[in-house]
This record gives sequence, structure tokens and C-alpha cells, in this order.
Amino acid sequence: MNNESYFKKFLINTFTYALGSLFLGIPIFIYMLYEDYPLIALAIIIIFFAFVAQSTHEDIQKAKDIDFKEKLSESDNKAQTAQKELGVANHKEELAKQLLKERAFGFPTLFSNIDYYENLIDDSLAGKLETKSHPAFKAADTVKEESKRRRVAEKENRITQSIIEFYEKLEPSLIDYKNQEFGDLDEILQEWTQEESEDPVTYFLSKDEYRKLSVTEKNQLALNRYWTRPHSNWQVGIMYERYVGYLYEMNGYEVLYHGIKEGKRDLGRDVIAQKGNNLIVIQCKYWSQFKKIFENEIFQFFGTVFEYRFKEKSKNIQGIFYSTCEVSDLAKVFANELKIELQENFKMDKTYPCIKCNISRVDGTKIYHLPFDQQYDHTKIEPNRGEFYASTVVEAEEKGFRRAWRWKGTAKD
Repeated sequence: MNNESYFKKFLINTFTYALGSLFLGIPIFIYMLYEDYPLIALAIIIIFFAFVAQSTHEDIQKAKDIDFKEKLSESDNKAQTAQKELGVANHKEELAKQLLKERAFGFPTLFSNIDYYENLIDDSLAGKLETKSHPAFKAADTVKEESKRRRVAEKENRITQSIIEFYEKLEPSLIDYKNQEFGDLDEILQEWTQEESEDPVTYFLSKDEYRKLSVTEKNQLALNRYWTRPHSNWQVGIMYERYVGYLYEMNGYEVLYHGIKEGKRDLGRDVIAQKGNNLIVIQCKYWSQFKKIFENEIFQFFGTVFEYRFKEKSKNIQGIFYSTCEVSDLAKVFANELKIELQENFKMDKTYPCIKCNISRVDGTKIYHLPFDQQYDHTKIEPNRGEFYASTVVEAEEKGFRRAWRWKGTAKD
């Protein structure tokens, strides 16, 4: 307590003790004064106020002790609450990690917990039938049995739906088939032939469409759906690399799609473009517009460019970083110092001519490749040989090119 609180408590105690000793202390005090013992009277007064001061000090100390214990108890309660919340948070974190591990298997842990909860509800219902005034034991057994069957079916359905949703996120093209309108039931049940199943176009068309449309129509329809349907991040990344590579091919460069060929082992070399003594190492980042390229990406890319500069000292090596989003200011500074050219906010034009029209070096056969054909990324376009990129299937076929067959390890293409 502060001085003001102490003074108030002192006054209260003085009044209390004075009032308590009114009938004893006052007569003695008056007697001492009357008998001419002023020093004794003064001593009594001093002893009285000393007693009051001591009592006040003890009261204040007791109040402090009580206040300290209350705060200590409150602190212990908060600590216990925090410990419980931490335990709950850790449990939730572990459950979340477990669910992430199980997403490909339909979240069995989650649905087992739901099944346990529903089991408690069903047991409660069966228990009421068994404990009512006129027990219905047979009905209770029936409820338990049917409830168990229902829960098993619902659990399996939930797991199946979760697995389907997981696969749809991995391969968005599956969504097209879920909402596909099919014709006659016999047509639905009829299997693809061996020849049909080898054609990638069947990934984009129903059996009815594939078998009723002309070759030109179904190839074009498949190409249209290839561009308009949802794609995974991996697929969009490939599209972006192809588009950047196409731009360099149109400028006379020989292009190697290293990222598509090597996948995660590309070491940041998505596209390699070479013309004469000039070699350009290109990295492509098709990211959301809300993301940003930071200096770590520039450093990693510089490493692979430096390796080329070290190994190919006779060539003019250039590094260019393409991204669909912005580059941070610090990353721009480092890119400038490391001689890395930046192409930020570089968008992909999905209307660019993407059909590769290639002429066989074996027998001169004119072949066109759609983006989902097997040999698309291995096919090089050389305009000086009469090869080109077509915008539509009709354009390619009117110039004498036919669709590529599925490659089976022969020289057919």
C-alpha cells in the first residue's frame, strides 16, 4: 500500500481502538491528569499510538499477503489455462499434420473420429429404447445394427469423395468428365478400342464425340478444351515455358526445353536458346500476380548461369529470368549486379499458334503435333525447311500436314 492508504488505515484503527478503550482508557487518563501525573498520561498516549501504528502495519502486511496470494493464484490459473491451450494447439497441429499425410487416402483419421461421434449418438438412442418404462430390447438391437451399417457406408462414402477431390486437384481435367453429358447407356458402357485409347484426344472428348466427329473436328475440339479447362500449377508452368521458347524459335533460335525434359532436375534451366555463338539460359516462373520474386530466386538462377559461363567460355552466355509477377527492389539490384536480365510481369498469350508442323527428316512426311502429343516437346521447328507453328488444325491440314501417330519406338514419325 502507498502512504495515503497507510494514513487512512491508521486513522481508522485510531478511531476503532479509541472507541474500544473509551470506558477504560479515558477514566484512567483523566485520573492521571487530575492527580498531576502528566508524564504518565503522555506515556499512555504514546503507547496507544504506537500500538495503533503496529496494528496498522500488521493489517497492511496481511492485506499485501492476501493480495499476493490472490495474484499468485490468478497467475497459476492463467498458467494452467495457457498450458491447456498449448496442449490443445499441439493436438490440433499434430492432427493437421496427420490429415495432410492422409489426404491421398481419404482422411481415415478424421472420418474415424466422426464415426466415433456418430456411434455415441446411436448408442444413446438405443439406450433410450432399452431403459424406457417398457423396454424395447429387440428394437434397440435393430437400431444398433442398422446404425452400424449406415455409419460404415457413410464413412466409406466420405473417404471416397475425399480421394476423388484430391485427385481432381492433382489433375483438374478429371472435372470435365464428372460433369460430362453422355448419350445412350450402351455407348457409355462400350470400351475404348486399343487404337482409340492410344490417342491423347480421348482425354478431352467423350466416346460419342470421338466417334461421331471428323478427324479435323475432334482434334480441334480437343485442342480448344486443352486451353480452356483448369490446369495444375505444373501444367501451367510447362505451358509458360513452351510459350517463351516459341518466342525465341520465331527469332531464329534453336530451343531446348530443358525444364520439361528434366523436370525437377532442371537446375533452373527451363529453356536453353542458342543462335550462333549466343546462348541464352532462361528460367520461367509462372506465379500468381500476388506473389513476388525475391533475391533468393535470383541467386539460385545465377548459379546455373555461372556454370554455363564457366564451361562454355567460348560462347556469349546470357541469363534471362521470366516471371508473371513482380520482382522485389532488392532482387532487381542483385540481378543488375549479376548481369541477369529480368522480364517481370511477362504474361502468356494463350492464343499463340501452338500446333507444331514438322517435316520428317526420314521420308519428308508432313506431321503436325498438338501440345498433348507425345513427341511435342522433342519436335524442333525450322522455318527454313518449311516448318511452322499453326493456329488451327484446319490451317495445318490445308498445308498438307497430318496428325502425328503415337510414337512406339519406330521411325514412323
